Amino acid sequence: MSLRPDLAVIAANVAKGSRVLDIGCGDGALMAALRDEKQVDARGLELDAGDVASAVGRGLSVVQGDADVDLAGYPDQSFDYAILSQTLQTTRAPDVVLEHLLRIGRRAFVSFPNFAHWRVRASLLWGGRMPVTRLLPVAWYATPNIHHVTVDDFRALVKERGITVEGAWFLSGDKRTSDLMANLLAEHAVFLLRR
Repeated sequence: MSLRPDLAVIAANVAKGSRVLDIGCGDGALMAALRDEKQVDARGLELDAGDVASAVGRGLSVVQGDADVDLAGYPDQSFDYAILSQTLQTTRAPDVVLEHLLRIGRRAFVSFPNFAHWRVRASLLWGGRMPVTRLLPVAWYATPNIHHVTVDDFRALVKERGITVEGAWFLSGDKRTSDLMANLLAEHAVFLLRR
């Protein structure tokens, strides 16, 4: 099974045999890959009941929950990695969720769509409307995205909070793009963080 490009980056960089909490795990595709390929002890938290059922059907340990309210109950440093893939922009308080990730996990992976990508900018400039793209496939009124984060916004947040960036991957489709021009050229970003 082929993973979404940001999930493939995360999977390639999670240490074998580690403990992982995947927040917003969807149907459990990443968790299943980590379990099967790297013998990872993976747990998941997912808001959508249908995705929880799919993940549990794969034999995964996933509970239904909301990142905005349920992360507070997890003990400090209880996982090697806390993962938040394509979910940060859907949370009500992304900065608080990020703090919980770094409290719960020794390291945290965060991936998100880059709302400063050139296609998004062009759509706004030439069409005057919120874009519908491959990575942002629904109209503005139906999107779960409530915070439109850019690569540079996220870099500023982690710097302001004194968070260390151990790794960063910027993707256009399934290919890496320049770190220097990431805010313009990357469709999505993946960061590996620690305190």
